[in-house]
Amino acid sequence: MKKFFKFIFLTIIGVFFISCGGKNETSKEKIKIAVVGNEQHQSTIMANLFKEELNKLQPDKFEIEIYPNGILGGEREAVEGVKLGTIQMTVVTMDGAVPAWVPDTQIMSIPYLFTTKEQAYQALDGFIYDYLSPKFDEAGFKYLGAGELGFRHFTNNLREIKSAKDMKGLSIRVQEAPIWFALIKSLSASAVPVSFNELYTALQQGMVDGQENPVASIYTSKFNEVQKYLTLDGHTYAAVSILMNKDFYNKFDEQTKANIEKAAELAIPRQRKEISEIEDQYLESLKNNGMIITTPDKNSFVEATKNIYLLPEVQKIVNPEFVSTVKESLK
Repeated sequence: MKKFFKFIFLTIIGVFFISCGGKNETSKEKIKIAVVGNEQHQSTIMANLFKEELNKLQPDKFEIEIYPNGILGGEREAVEGVKLGTIQMTVVTMDGAVPAWVPDTQIMSIPYLFTTKEQAYQALDGFIYDYLSPKFDEAGFKYLGAGELGFRHFTNNLREIKSAKDMKGLSIRVQEAPIWFALIKSLSASAVPVSFNELYTALQQGMVDGQENPVASIYTSKFNEVQKYLTLDGHTYAAVSILMNKDFYNKFDEQTKANIEKAAELAIPRQRKEISEIEDQYLESLKNNGMIITTPDKNSFVEATKNIYLLPEVQKIVNPEFVSTVKESLK
């Protein structure tokens, strides 16, 4: 009889420990990361590298799922989801939907602010990060830094662009923001807002003549299938914001918070390096597949757009002193 009760006791203890083990397995914190680009897009690469680094720093703590191709909605829906807490994280264009919550991120839309990637990295990791972080915090986000999209360039399906005057009359898809409308207007073209995940179809159907995006975005989105001319003007340097819901971040202990920040810190330079390395390959492939690639008279573009940040409609969004300080820091 004693052996029987001992057996029952040990069985109960065994079940208890198995249950506890199962509970630990299912108690991982879930992180959904929404991205609009496809699996090869810069934002998705950024999300995957962050996931990799965080899982190395804190194994078995998080269950991280990445949702590419706008599965959870466009950039506005992704940012809104993070704000509401229905999505834990997103990696989105810094000057796309984000300015609706943090207007000064639109500084990345100021044309020809940066002339090299190194300048952009210096500003994004330094003064711009310090300036924007508290503003993201006030808006309900934890800002983890900026990855790379790359310098933005124009494409179109009508003609080769050799100088700013050749832009006249073209309809160009842009992000929906006054500064982008002002940029295109300064080039005597017309701006048409279209969401990124609808852009290929808009180009295919001739709803717009052209668009502007970094080389990697043009290649991975296969815009060369519906665009003939690529103009390497580099009018803005585009970055992606890595955003986490503020309340989700704040519920963790200090070590976990530090690991989240460290994961982003480690992933960002890896992503920038990877994107920079593949851009040349993408350009060569675009050329080999029939795209006509032109390096235009850049000074003509700089001259046509130089005072955009002083326009009243732009100053309402981006503090001109912020722009001037960034410009001064780059001298």
